[in-house]
Amino acid sequence: MNDAAQNGRAYDVQETEHLWIPMPDGMRLAARLWRPKGAGRVPALLEYIPYRKRDMVRARDEQNHPFFARHGYACLRVDMRGSGDSEGVMPDMYAPAELSDARHAIDWIAAQPWCDGQVGMFGTSWGGTASLQAAVASPGPLKAVIAVCATHDRYDDDIHHMGGCLLTDSLEWGATLPAILASPPSEATGPYWMDRWRARLAALPFPVEAWLRQEARGAYWRHGSVRFDTAKLDVPILAVGGWSDRYSNSVMALAEARPDLVRGIVGPWGHHYPDVGHPGPAMGFRRLALDWWDRWLRGVEGSDPPALRVWRRSFDPPADTLDRRSGGWVDVPPDAARLEDVLHLTETGLADGPDSAGPWTLTPDLHQGEAAGDTGYFGRFGGLPLDQATEDARTTCFDTPPLDTPRDLLGAARLRLTVISPAARAQLILRLCDVAPDGTSCRIALTVRNLGLDDAMDGPASPPPRDIEIVFPTTAYRVAAGHRLRLSIGTSHWPLIWPAPVCAPITVAGVMLHLPKSAKTQTAAQAAEMAPSPPETPNHDILAAPTLRRWTETQADGTLVAHWHQPEVALRHRAINTVFAFETTAVHTLRPDDPLSATSQFTHRLRYGRPDGTANIVSRVETTATRTHWLPRGHLVAQWNNEIVFERRWSPRIPRDLS
Repeated sequence: MNDAAQNGRAYDVQETEHLWIPMPDGMRLAARLWRPKGAGRVPALLEYIPYRKRDMVRARDEQNHPFFARHGYACLRVDMRGSGDSEGVMPDMYAPAELSDARHAIDWIAAQPWCDGQVGMFGTSWGGTASLQAAVASPGPLKAVIAVCATHDRYDDDIHHMGGCLLTDSLEWGATLPAILASPPSEATGPYWMDRWRARLAALPFPVEAWLRQEARGAYWRHGSVRFDTAKLDVPILAVGGWSDRYSNSVMALAEARPDLVRGIVGPWGHHYPDVGHPGPAMGFRRLALDWWDRWLRGVEGSDPPALRVWRRSFDPPADTLDRRSGGWVDVPPDAARLEDVLHLTETGLADGPDSAGPWTLTPDLHQGEAAGDTGYFGRFGGLPLDQATEDARTTCFDTPPLDTPRDLLGAARLRLTVISPAARAQLILRLCDVAPDGTSCRIALTVRNLGLDDAMDGPASPPPRDIEIVFPTTAYRVAAGHRLRLSIGTSHWPLIWPAPVCAPITVAGVMLHLPKSAKTQTAAQAAEMAPSPPETPNHDILAAPTLRRWTETQADGTLVAHWHQPEVALRHRAINTVFAFETTAVHTLRPDDPLSATSQFTHRLRYGRPDGTANIVSRVETTATRTHWLPRGHLVAQWNNEIVFERRWSPRIPRDLS
């Protein structure tokens, strides 16, 4: 470590609340800067996201950036074009201007008199993905990247789809993102912020429309997906994920694709920075990151992180929320051979025998999915999968005998089968579960597949019969002796997955389950970096932090209704005398005899109480579908001091060709 890191608080921090970074086309990106006083020219760290440096994630920024600045780094939090205090408009996620702006910002930072010409880039979620994208044929000053909870595949490992099936998370994000983009620039940007706000509102997109139109992977989703450009990655990458997060799949994939550049860590937590990871145990991300920056931006010699360090889970009684996962850290050496066990489906369950029995006809049941929990994308409190025993009873299941010795899974399981007679645009829902001796079923991994798409998910599938391979997300899990491993095959998973338009049986045969394992792992040393970093002194007051509530009901006509509500969370930022608050409500309905009765409604509210006034943004998306069309309806209202500044409704009719 450098002297600053060793001394802990070697530098005082000089902060610039707002500055402009010019882009070649005349637009300006807004930044907040922290610098170590008296340090001269130092390496710089960039976090580049659309989540409003002024207020929305200000509390999180004030945990990470001052820490790095005290240890000798200039740190910048930059709002993307069309968001927060930056100029311009954002037409969609990962638009070409967004990707090129990142490169121009890196070059601008490297040329500043307080920077020594070297830049690191980091972030979580969108910011982590932006960091990966910048690492493809990277600009010269970019020397290293840390990507936390990032996606390398925008189609299959993102918020929008899973296995070609629409995630209802996509509809939630379709309500949330417009609310963020419709929020006003701050008064810190100058006296014409209202004019800039009105111009941004006039160009506001309805992004869920584009996402629903692009049902297959195609060029739209390949754009910005680093999975297809790993050969062009050219800087060291520390990839960090969590098993309770939808994006965890990217870490092992990147570590395997580029072992020369990528080091990977996957913990038990959800969509969070690991310092506040939940479920725990959390990890000291800031200390870990500081070692990474010192190594690649200062040339400080130190131990190379393991090629892959993962929290190997073990059985926990299923619950909506867990404070700490069972299991332990293990390291996977870079030369560890990847092996497989192959199990066949027989009339008696999962067995090592050479032949599979069958065929099996899967009976549709729209009740499947009620114990699914969240996908994990948003990092909400709770939402872990519940006891899967009821789900198992509604699907076709195959069990191993009780295990004589523990069985370790490390990597991505694969299922090979022959589809004999699917319904048009049918779905397969696959779960691997750990079944305890008392019958409690704990979900290990979930994957789904839209049988209407070809193997690359780029276009329509050929008619049956056809052989397909379905890959589960990566995992690290130990099934205890005396437990059974269960494979469940179903046909729906509401309300996580939008149902296929027709409920009809599916017949499959020749099923083989390939279970991954490693020839060599070792227990990770319980090093100091595994403990959470000490928190920074907060510069905000929490005004309200109620717990998210989830509940279900069955109406008199049999309609299933699933609700969740995050009551308003509010905090006041003392330094700028601003209150930021948010609230989200979700309602899903479905009649179990009619997949076309499905509806999802999300309402997202944002409030900004500033010294010069109060902004309120309400964004709602309600979605239904017919056999042939998606029918999303959007409504957004932006108010300033209780007067409507902008209101718009959207109601596109979008062909539903492949789902």
